[in-house]
Amino acid sequence: MQANYAADTAKISDASAFLDQTESLRIKDHRQFIQRLEQIHRESPTLSTADQWHLRYLDALESSLDGKYVAAEQPLRDVIDHSGDPMLAAKASALLMNNLAVGRRYEDAFKLTQQLTIDLPRIQDKTVRLQVLGYLSQVLNLAGQTDLAIKYAHMMEDAVPPGMTSCYPRSKLVAALWNAKRLTSSSPELKQAIDTCEASRQPIVATAMQLILGTLHLEEHQPAKTLSLLDQIAPGIQVNHYYPHTLSAQVQRAQAYEQLGKDEDARKAALAAVAMASPDDINDYLKDAYEVLYRVAKRHGNTTSALAYYEHYVAQDKGSLDDATAQALAYQTVQQQVLTHKLETEELGKQNSILRLQQALDTKAVETSRLYIILLLAAFGFIVLWLYRLKRSQLGFKRLSHHDSLTGIFNHQHFIGEAERVLNVLQKKFGHACLVSIDLDHFKQVNDTHGHAMGDAVLRRTVAVCQQQLRPADLFGRLGGEEFGILLHECSREQGMDIANRIRIAIGASPMEKDGDVISISASVGLASTDTSGYQLQRLCMEADAALYRAKRAGRNRVIADTENDSLVEA
Repeated sequence: MQANYAADTAKISDASAFLDQTESLRIKDHRQFIQRLEQIHRESPTLSTADQWHLRYLDALESSLDGKYVAAEQPLRDVIDHSGDPMLAAKASALLMNNLAVGRRYEDAFKLTQQLTIDLPRIQDKTVRLQVLGYLSQVLNLAGQTDLAIKYAHMMEDAVPPGMTSCYPRSKLVAALWNAKRLTSSSPELKQAIDTCEASRQPIVATAMQLILGTLHLEEHQPAKTLSLLDQIAPGIQVNHYYPHTLSAQVQRAQAYEQLGKDEDARKAALAAVAMASPDDINDYLKDAYEVLYRVAKRHGNTTSALAYYEHYVAQDKGSLDDATAQALAYQTVQQQVLTHKLETEELGKQNSILRLQQALDTKAVETSRLYIILLLAAFGFIVLWLYRLKRSQLGFKRLSHHDSLTGIFNHQHFIGEAERVLNVLQKKFGHACLVSIDLDHFKQVNDTHGHAMGDAVLRRTVAVCQQQLRPADLFGRLGGEEFGILLHECSREQGMDIANRIRIAIGASPMEKDGDVISISASVGLASTDTSGYQLQRLCMEADAALYRAKRAGRNRVIADTENDSLVEA
């Protein structure tokens, strides 16, 4: 196919125009973009110095689109430092910032973010400004700064050059809204983005938007719509062969088949997704694929396979949580470095002012001495106050990284780490513990009927009710959504069942009220004990999870524990 392209393409007569046209194809037609780069290297036309730097940037862009971020780094830094073209340097900086973020070098990426934000008012070329704003929105969205990402996406609308469509800005807006959980399958912003990108023939961006729509259909329990959409966009995904789209589509198929009850199709699709990835890949797609495989294997009684898939799922989940924590910490570190630099600059200015004042008041020795002491004390007090605030900010951020922002209890990652530590201690002294898994019944109906604000209030009320039944040594964490985990310290199976049942009854006895309507709450509870399941946290999690699913199938609002001989204890 490339040979035919070369044969049918005229020789390059204007290298500068050829390079401009090639760059315009970067997200519109990725395959032709690569073919044109191959052509200019093959023909080696005479290039001006400016064209040589432009080609170097496009080669780095091609490496980036192919996922070769390390290979692209040095050429991009050369363009930034030596090209002498401010607009080309700005585009290279924005691309390098994105590559560093995707490559998990978050602190370096966010330092570039700060610099580009400062340089942004000086970028007057609308095409360059649009690219820089797009990368800023994307990287800030990755850092969890969704409000800033949305702000830059709106700024992109004003920077669209004549003759270009709003596909690129609208896609960044949709991505930020999706990450902020402000999007549904019927959101007008999503439809506008898909329609605009399809009309402007930008298939890669349009496919990204359609895959977001497929995910939303799954979240809304409409798997048939997801499968129909995937069948519709499959030819385009095959043509462009863009790895993230291929992997995302395969995982969505697995999830859709599972929701439809087609376990064998779900298993095959999930295995195909896993086979696409490298052994050291960590991402949400693989986490979802392993979760499907785990649930299917467990439903069909394949305990060994279920345990293996669960281990992969936990590794992917922990990797994703660690990555999110690293992003937040890096962003906070860069913000603190900027603040520190600003304070140091202000302090130097104050010291210079003190020296000038001392020289001007040499004839008034007593007054000068007093003023000097007062200013030093003020500067010292300012530094002490700043250090106190900085330390308090660091401690607060450390606490946030360990606790769920909505409920205040341990987040998934910290709960797992603390539970493993406690179980190791108990194993050495032959102590007892119970792992309790709690899931609120029909919680989605609360969100759908009364809104997410009421759903959040229900979660906080549930946590408060549970805490009243727990002891200081017990661990309590939010595992995700409406699911919670409790590790009951020094607790036998019988004691654990008693505590779990008290918790269930207390939750059921704490309804919420909104506009005169009473919102009843109940919970299904699964319990596993070290008496029968041992001290390995993964095994306890599986047993508690299995008991929880049985409680759901048995009619909800009950406590069930797996026993050693696979019979049930029910309360």
